[in-house]
Amino acid sequence: MFTMLRHDLRRWLLPDLIAGLTLTAFLVPTGMGYATASGLPVAHGLYASIAALVAYFVCGPSRILVLGPDSALAPLVAAAVAAGPVAEAPARAAVLAILSGLLCLLAAVLRLGILTDLISKPVRIGYLNGIAITVIIGQLPTLLGMTPPDGRPRGLSFAGDVMAVADGVWHHRIDTASVALGGGCLAVILLLRMLSPRVPGVLIAVVGAAAAVAAMRAFGLATPAMVAKVPPGLPGLVLPAFDGAMIVAAAPVAAAIALVAAADTSVLSRAFPGPDGVPSPPNRELAALGCANLAAGMLQGFPVSSSSTRTPVVAAAGGRTQLAGLVAAGGVAAVISWAPDAVSTIPKAALAAVVIAACGALIDVAGVLALARIRPGECAVSTVCLAGVVAFGVLPGILLAVAVALADFIWRSWRPHDAVLGRVVGIKGYHDVARHPDARQVPGLVMFRWDSPLFFANAGMFRRRLLDVVAQSSTPTKRVIIAAEPMTDIDTTAAETLTQLTEELRARGIELGFAELKGPVKDRLRRYGIYDTLGAASFAPTLGRAVASYVKAYEIPWTD
Repeated sequence: MFTMLRHDLRRWLLPDLIAGLTLTAFLVPTGMGYATASGLPVAHGLYASIAALVAYFVCGPSRILVLGPDSALAPLVAAAVAAGPVAEAPARAAVLAILSGLLCLLAAVLRLGILTDLISKPVRIGYLNGIAITVIIGQLPTLLGMTPPDGRPRGLSFAGDVMAVADGVWHHRIDTASVALGGGCLAVILLLRMLSPRVPGVLIAVVGAAAAVAAMRAFGLATPAMVAKVPPGLPGLVLPAFDGAMIVAAAPVAAAIALVAAADTSVLSRAFPGPDGVPSPPNRELAALGCANLAAGMLQGFPVSSSSTRTPVVAAAGGRTQLAGLVAAGGVAAVISWAPDAVSTIPKAALAAVVIAACGALIDVAGVLALARIRPGECAVSTVCLAGVVAFGVLPGILLAVAVALADFIWRSWRPHDAVLGRVVGIKGYHDVARHPDARQVPGLVMFRWDSPLFFANAGMFRRRLLDVVAQSSTPTKRVIIAAEPMTDIDTTAAETLTQLTEELRARGIELGFAELKGPVKDRLRRYGIYDTLGAASFAPTLGRAVASYVKAYEIPWTD
């Protein structure tokens, strides 16, 4: 990053300054809002924002990615800090950040960035939709001015929050001023987002809400609940107090946070690649994410991730480098140092509106409809992930969806598509006779294609399908050629099945051969002893050569 800035500072200084100031206007209310959603004092959201931006400026490989508090992590942090005394909540959150940072660094050292590929697009859409819905419902009591009778932070249970909202509405525990200010902020943010995305709608809405509260006080009207005061000045870098019991309790949640943050960062680095169009290396992103979380924990913040709401803000404002993030960090620090009292003029309902608007942008209805139209099975996986996140929480929902996705993959590999091949007039090569009923088949020759690796789960199905095809052949079969180009692997169970199949076919006077088998797979057959059993002549480089060999051996009249 420093080398890049040294060469391009003059050209990118002004755009990055503008983008940084724009990001500052967005970061202050959203940082406080996500702190509230996480069950923490608003100041810790500002501390986490500063730490993440500075650390990523130093360590981050991406030119434009923005890290900070995020909606995807809020439910996990809230559940973890609610497990102990309220006074320990900031320390618990800081320990979570440090543990998740260390896990990210360990994963980067072990080069485990590739594991984020397990978070497929349907899973990603499902868990983002689920998180957005969960956080929105969790913020509704604040938007409506409802004070939880038990003092319990919201956002810990979707069902509990729905019941709390319903109970508050039923018993008329709605604060009119909060509804008016929060609803007005939400309307302003959404309207400006649609009409003019470059305008800082969040800043305008929050400042407008603060001005409305001042006017209400001047006229002697009741005002809604306000944000607590932020301690003036920046906190020092400290190691939070912790003990073994806290680490044991926090470790599973920290692992979940590391997984979710790594997946989000991997996705966003692909969505916002560098100027050459190449995404940042995943292991470098993991390392930078780890450093950002360590810094956030040491600065009394809480876990951070890449942000799908703040990164587009920088991109839309014309930001070119991480200098924009550094400017934004300085802007947030300036607010804390020189104008901390201004923060306490913001109503809580306005912050709830900011969080709801940010989460609303994450809901991808178009993506779900597209999956339903082009790949219903993946739409089902996405729906399972959404339902799992809403019903059980972020990590169980993701694990459930990954398990469903892997099960779907195994099912498709267990029962893959297969085809009997024939020659179509006017089309080069050999093609599926089911799709081309006019295709000609060589008399006595069955060419069978299996569109999957051959492994333990589908080997039996492969044998049964091949024997069925032989039995259904219109002419007595003399040779079977397996079009093996799609077979990227054959495991030991499948090799045993092939040996059995070879003996069964030989008992019927039928030869078995392969065409287009890949070299590494052929090497495996050598180690299994199948290659020597069949003989080198049974392996043809192409289907055309296999057909020519059969026609010549049996003197079959055939014009190709």
